[in-house]
Amino acid sequence: MDRRAFLKTAAAASLFTPSLVKEALAAKEQSVVAVAEGKDYRAITRKAVNAIGGMRRFVKAGDVVVVKPNMGWDRSTEFAANTHPQVVRALVEECLAAGAKKVKVFDYTCNDSRRCYVNSGIEGALKGMRNVECKQIEQERFKKVTLNGRFLKEWELYDEVLSANVFINVPIAKHHGLSKVTMGLKNIMGIMGGNRGYIHRNLDVALADVNARVRSHLTVIDATRILTAHGPQGGSLADVKVLNKVIASTDIVAADAFATTLFGLKPADIPVIATAHKRGLGEMDLGRIKVVRA
Repeated sequence: MDRRAFLKTAAAASLFTPSLVKEALAAKEQSVVAVAEGKDYRAITRKAVNAIGGMRRFVKAGDVVVVKPNMGWDRSTEFAANTHPQVVRALVEECLAAGAKKVKVFDYTCNDSRRCYVNSGIEGALKGMRNVECKQIEQERFKKVTLNGRFLKEWELYDEVLSANVFINVPIAKHHGLSKVTMGLKNIMGIMGGNRGYIHRNLDVALADVNARVRSHLTVIDATRILTAHGPQGGSLADVKVLNKVIASTDIVAADAFATTLFGLKPADIPVIATAHKRGLGEMDLGRIKVVRA
């Protein structure tokens, strides 16, 4: 750099106080949440992902991708207990279009896995797709992993997630009797083996421990219809509210934080979100989150 260029650069830098520099850096790193709305659920899923950079931002040629929906319950689509199959289908299609070598879709279900995979509609939505695997959990594939967490020091996690190049977290937004709501941060339970009931002793801290170890590269929340009461299993259409929305973000905490507003809640009302935010896993302050309407 010559003297003249140096002086220009120095003069420009002098205009910025430390507080302005800090604000500029914060703006650059601001969490973004995209929200798409419409009745074509595959289309709005693609729009939400495209609004934050498109699937090629996450998936490269030759990648193995895990798409992890919630299909833990023996409920059909309209009861809003499981992720909508068309949201899952759209994400799998986008992964393949981006060059994924293999896309794996699974969940460690609460009800009988065979019935959950079929009745959720997800297995059927993916049937016949090349390079796509929708396979029930194999117990021998859980591996004990050191977490060194605040509550969980180690836990059995599914090795197909640990070995994947990309992990896409695809929960449905719904009520939960213990955690108030369940979305991305809690959807991580579907990759956990062992006695999952144990973590309810300190649920928010345990979930933060696992999410700190297994980061979601992309979180897509299905809010096409939400379960407003009697979750997580539901069973009554009276508890279902149709919103026709899909939410996407690289920040799992920001995605969950925004989705709390769909229930008339605030992020601070949800211990799992507050704990994850305190642990540095993402932003929960809605004033600091940029919401893009796709």
